[in-house]
Amino acid sequence: MFIDYAKITVRAGNGGNGCLSFRREKFVPKGGPDGGDGGDGGNVVCKASRHLQTLLDFRYRREYKAKNGRHGQGANKFGKRGEDLVIELPMGTVIKDDITGELIGDLVDDQQTIVVARGGKGGRGNARFATSTNQAPREFEVGSKGEFRTIQLELKLLADVGLVGLPNAGKSTMLSVISAARPKIADYPFTTLQPNLGIVKYRDHTSFVVADIPGLIEGAHQGKGLGIQFIRHIERTRIIAYLIDSQSDDIMGDHKILREELGKYNENLLKKASCVFLTKIDTISSEELGKMTSKIPGSIKWVAISSVTGEGIDAAVSVLWELLEESGD
Repeated sequence: MFIDYAKITVRAGNGGNGCLSFRREKFVPKGGPDGGDGGDGGNVVCKASRHLQTLLDFRYRREYKAKNGRHGQGANKFGKRGEDLVIELPMGTVIKDDITGELIGDLVDDQQTIVVARGGKGGRGNARFATSTNQAPREFEVGSKGEFRTIQLELKLLADVGLVGLPNAGKSTMLSVISAARPKIADYPFTTLQPNLGIVKYRDHTSFVVADIPGLIEGAHQGKGLGIQFIRHIERTRIIAYLIDSQSDDIMGDHKILREELGKYNENLLKKASCVFLTKIDTISSEELGKMTSKIPGSIKWVAISSVTGEGIDAAVSVLWELLEESGD
């Protein structure tokens, strides 16, 4: 099961209390203050892991708490610092504050860490308050509370290319042909219910990652269909490939719908390099294909393909690679 959104509460550890203590030894009836400081509370830390793919675990556990710092003791013994709590998340997870919507961090690289809740400071023991005029202080500090907050976890897939199209446009079939991915494929809308990733090998020593995004419909940016919950995955892709069924009555109309939905969600998506793949050309005649492609503006880079016969597939992969090289890192 692919889960790409979760909400959890995190609580850092409280700081330990400082100690009120005086040195008591034989023949030393009035020893000085020797209360130690409390230890700091542990932090809650989010850490990216390349071995995780979804946020499924956070469906069943919603609360996370780091360890408290230990209290200070007599004989100037400091309390032990509370242990940090490390929460492992998939690479590509965006972390936001649930109340303010503030971006806390973006886990892009493997093993990258972000502190999402800081532990409280340990309180000072009475030994810290001794002065020349107050040699027997009875003051000490209580440790401060650790931070508590609710955070949103939003997973956005890390891929080089995003395949975007209306339902049943042939995205999953194409992904299965150009990579080793094996997404669910059938001839009806919304076969793909979750994003799929595939690694495409190009020539001898190069490869890139392609994401098959569930089909978009008009109003997807408002959550219609499978809409908004999956559009977010396109945000990280370097280029976008629009897949349009060659059996469509209006291929440029379909192209317009797709671009409008992406633009309404995030206009920056329209600035990404893109291309158009006309799919299922094995189902139409060459004359029909010619009439159709004559309507495509010269500014649009396109390839006609058939994932069934393999026609145009190599050319399509080459176009994707060219766009990736042009787009840079």
